[in-house]
Amino acid sequence: MRNIDSNLCASGDFSKSGAPFSAERSALTVVEPPIETDLIPQASGELMLSEPSTAMITGAGGLLGRSMNAQLSQSGWRVIPMPRTELDITNEDDVMRAVELFRPDIVINCAATADVDRCEIDRDWAFAINENGPRFLARACREFGADLVHVSTDYVFDGSKEGFYTQEDEPKPLSVYGEAKLAGEFAVREEAERFYVVRTSWLFGVGGKNFGSRVIEYARRGANLKGVIDQTSIPTYAPDLAGRIEEIIKLRAHGLYQVTSSGPTTWFDFARRALDLAGLGDVQVEPVKREDLNQRAPRPHNTAMRCLVSEKLGLEPLRHWSDALEEFVREINHENM
Repeated sequence: MRNIDSNLCASGDFSKSGAPFSAERSALTVVEPPIETDLIPQASGELMLSEPSTAMITGAGGLLGRSMNAQLSQSGWRVIPMPRTELDITNEDDVMRAVELFRPDIVINCAATADVDRCEIDRDWAFAINENGPRFLARACREFGADLVHVSTDYVFDGSKEGFYTQEDEPKPLSVYGEAKLAGEFAVREEAERFYVVRTSWLFGVGGKNFGSRVIEYARRGANLKGVIDQTSIPTYAPDLAGRIEEIIKLRAHGLYQVTSSGPTTWFDFARRALDLAGLGDVQVEPVKREDLNQRAPRPHNTAMRCLVSEKLGLEPLRHWSDALEEFVREINHENM
């Protein structure tokens, strides 16, 4: 039986160059230190949603991209889903042509790699996807008048803080992956005229490729499961994140957000709860420490986040991850019927 560790991060296959783009395809009050002024949300009435608006989703074949597509389509948006096979965001010319052709009101960048260990040994690859891609999208959005949503990660923090990280905390990434994602945030800030940077953590959902999304599948296959007990963050359900991103867009309050489900936990406790909900309570999960897995890239010890901007805007916290997990398990069971 295969051993499955607790952090098989979902990632797009960027090992080969993506197919070329084809035109044939249709005021916050905080204590010191303050949040930087260009990240404080500024409301604007420019984007009116009384008529369907057009959203281009890059990385539309991934977990969040699919959830984002479903969310916006249900809300009446005109959605242009662009999986990597249709648009490689590391190709600036293709990005410019795509945004010029479709003229979206907003581009939502769900394209990235979260292969933390490969990033550690292939720095150029990591930065091409997680920094250059967002930079090219930001330039195209500025050129053709679109807003940009860029999704980032809790791994921009070093994990040394007790409690919750907020936008006031200085990012100090431990890994190449975290460095590249932070560089992508700065690229968006430098190049885009109107943007939302949305950090999230431990994304899970139907069709995901990471441990959180597939632990039940692994258990049903009879794999030996290991759950990390000394790393804490907040699992976030992809459909809930997609819904919150739409809310943020409608508010027109540009800036830096940290959007997660509620409730810090470990991968061990997440796995145990998922298996119990799936009727697999007799399946064993071996508790391990992160160092026991001998992975190339360091992981931060604690990256649970809280969003000061959402609180200022009066946005309710997303539901607890365990409540979202119940829905996730129902969805999996429905698919297997």
